[in-house]
Amino acid sequence: MKFKEFAEFCESIEEISSTLELTARIADFLRKIEDDEDLYNVVLFIMGKVYPPWDERELGVGIGLLYEALENVSGKKKEKIEDMIRELGDLGLVSEKIVGERRMLTLEFEELTIKRLREILDEIASSSGEGSRKKKILLLTGLYGQATQLEAKFITRLLMNEMRLGVGEGIVRDAIAKAFGVSEEIVERAYMITNDLGKVAVAAKTSGEQGLKAMKIEVGIPVRMMLAQVAESFDEAIENGNVAVEWKFDGSRIQVHWGKGILKIYSRRLENVTNALPEISEEVKKCVKPSVILDGEVIAVKDGKPMPFQHVLRRFRRKHEVSKMMEKIPLQLYVFDILYANGELIDVPLEERRRILREFVNESERIKIADQVITREKEQVEKIFNEAINAGHEGVMLKNPASPYVPGKRGKHWLKLKSVMETLDLVVVGGEWGEGKRSHLISSYELACIDNSTGKLLRVGRVATGFTDEDLEELTELFKQIVVYKEGKIVEFLPKYVFEVAYQEIQRSPKYESGFALRFPRFVRLRDDKDVSEADTIKRVEELYELQTKT
Repeated sequence: MKFKEFAEFCESIEEISSTLELTARIADFLRKIEDDEDLYNVVLFIMGKVYPPWDERELGVGIGLLYEALENVSGKKKEKIEDMIRELGDLGLVSEKIVGERRMLTLEFEELTIKRLREILDEIASSSGEGSRKKKILLLTGLYGQATQLEAKFITRLLMNEMRLGVGEGIVRDAIAKAFGVSEEIVERAYMITNDLGKVAVAAKTSGEQGLKAMKIEVGIPVRMMLAQVAESFDEAIENGNVAVEWKFDGSRIQVHWGKGILKIYSRRLENVTNALPEISEEVKKCVKPSVILDGEVIAVKDGKPMPFQHVLRRFRRKHEVSKMMEKIPLQLYVFDILYANGELIDVPLEERRRILREFVNESERIKIADQVITREKEQVEKIFNEAINAGHEGVMLKNPASPYVPGKRGKHWLKLKSVMETLDLVVVGGEWGEGKRSHLISSYELACIDNSTGKLLRVGRVATGFTDEDLEELTELFKQIVVYKEGKIVEFLPKYVFEVAYQEIQRSPKYESGFALRFPRFVRLRDDKDVSEADTIKRVEELYELQTKT
């Protein structure tokens, strides 16, 4: 397939707001793709992704590299390109305009194909070490040199992981089902255990529902983690009978894959964090029988007490001098579920999975099996809740003992009950440099929730309180790397990180496209254990607004 054909299709759906129409149009487009490799790539590209979320390859293309490549093909200086971004508000539109005015043309014009673009992107991702920056600029320059204006627009958006089409995973999932005549539920399940919609699309096309059902969990390929819904009270938690009660640890969720010579640890965002947790890796090898996939929580512990959640995330982010951090931030792993034990277990009831878990895990000082009590007595749930709070944790998890493990789903099989009012996890989309002694720091951040149907980000306010100076130093370094636009003190970011934010109340507001604003928002912590797709939705904001109006 020619990339031009893909770009023209993207252009044709850019202004469509109806989820049903988007789904139908994408389904028609996918159905016409004959080549399986093209289908795989198109499914990822249309969501602005080059690789599935668990793939460790990264393009490593920042705004600076794009400026240099565009300057090479057009002769326009960085300052002029920045002026164009201020005028047009989108680097994709800027690229489209620049390529239309370019001075550099390839001697032999060759139409860009989807496969050729994939080869170039893979080559960019594999470039490392000395000379890699220069090589990436040359590859990007050549790419823009042969691209048409429309192709340039969507190449840039793909590189920036922001296609601006309003096409999220849900729409693509439904489009795959519609295109190849399979059920949405089976597509969803296949996606949750493979985390690769491209692979799912190819299976749906070539093998139908039978092929999708044949997809199984594999050691080494992370599975979307099962999620919990908020319980508003103890009464709600036990209204349907027995519940399995566990502490809700103030740590970071991980998934351990161990077997066939493979040991990998994935974060909640499906990032490989194995190298950052060497002591956990070694303990797993000693205490856990292969081949398994375990679900658990890593907590930082000092003098027998849990350290704040942020300390665990500092371990996850550490690339160098890990041994020093091991001494400063010692870790323990609490395992509470098993998804695979020489075979898939996700459809086995929780009670049986816990029995199997004990067969495969021998506890040690560093690895524990989370305590679990099955009860329907409110007083006992309250007692365990208070024990968890007194031990420095967040509250309790309340699970249906007969429930399967449902990857990626938030439902009533698992409930969470915390001691504080429910906060919001929001995507950071912009910021502003401070004044005075904070002029070198980004000191306030603009926040957005997710539109449930389109995946678009809807602003809900700005947070400027709750930060320590150390927080601001660390966050400024993090967000400086993903600035895509700046004007004066105002900056916009690639949507890559999530903040947990507390607030006094939610108000109706015409100021933001969400229709809501947070009153007195306060930064709680950076949730870089969460992917942007896991941030709270406009539906959740509306639910919390309705809840507070009733109280």
